[in-house]
Amino acid sequence: MKNKIQHKRYDIEKIKKLPRFDDILAEKLKDSEFKKRHLLAVRRLNLAQKIIEEREKTRMTQSAFAKELKTSQSFIARVESGNQNITVDVLMRMADVLSREQRRTVVFGISGTKKC
Repeated sequence: MKNKIQHKRYDIEKIKKLPRFDDILAEKLKDSEFKKRHLLAVRRLNLAQKIIEEREKTRMTQSAFAKELKTSQSFIARVESGNQNITVDVLMRMADVLSREQRRTVVFGISGTKKC
């Protein structure tokens, strides 16, 4: 007996009427507390992305990077996913390791915002 895969049928007209993500976000951003948390999350993810990009330029694995920093690979994974708060000291050590490996100065470019 063959298993038949049933495909779920979607009502395209119903889908078209669903609110767009941008519209929902714009509405939520009217709440100042939500806006602060959202902007902080965006900045954290931007920093995480920059760390990933700089680490990948060195062709270092998370494990090798962690070893240089005397920490664990899981810590690096959490940092790179934006789910780990880090100290300024850790950020400076990351910049030092990446600068040494790339033979150039690595700048993470953290800046303030008037939006919070």
